[in-house]
Amino acid sequence: MEDTIEKSSVKQVSVKWGLITAAFSIVFFLIITLTETDTSNAVNWLGLIPFIVFLVLAHKEFKSAGDGFMSYGQGLGIGTLVSLVSAIISGIFRYVYIKFVDLGYTDRIMDNTLQQLEEQGMGDEQIEQTMAFTAKLMAPEVSLVLGIVMAVLFGFILSLIITAFTKNSNPEDQI
Repeated sequence: MEDTIEKSSVKQVSVKWGLITAAFSIVFFLIITLTETDTSNAVNWLGLIPFIVFLVLAHKEFKSAGDGFMSYGQGLGIGTLVSLVSAIISGIFRYVYIKFVDLGYTDRIMDNTLQQLEEQGMGDEQIEQTMAFTAKLMAPEVSLVLGIVMAVLFGFILSLIITAFTKNSNPEDQI
């Protein structure tokens, strides 16, 4: 019975914080997109700070709602599920936005990529190959799937690190 309660609260906390993270991610995406902010700089990394804060808050809520303890596995599970929920919701939003709302989005990204490659001094053949590869990745369907996979993988790796600091193992479980 205790395992059922534990798994349920891991799921509940993860879904709640996944939804919060997705909402932030969507707002952040819209701000970056609508202000046409250059995403080749550190701006993209700014979105990482709230994600870390949200994971820490999810871990804190899990410990507060329970007995004050959280194993490493529970923390890793929470972080991974938060990433999955957030990635699916924000990924679907971005897909709909790119596919149906802002039809010029992909063209702008491709133009920026071309400009960056030219500034780096790449040759015409290299630029052509890179642009062909980028065009395949920028297809909304491919971008959706890759975005979800990469977000969950990145969230998992980040959770490995964050959980090392936020875990609070029950000493009775270690006997």
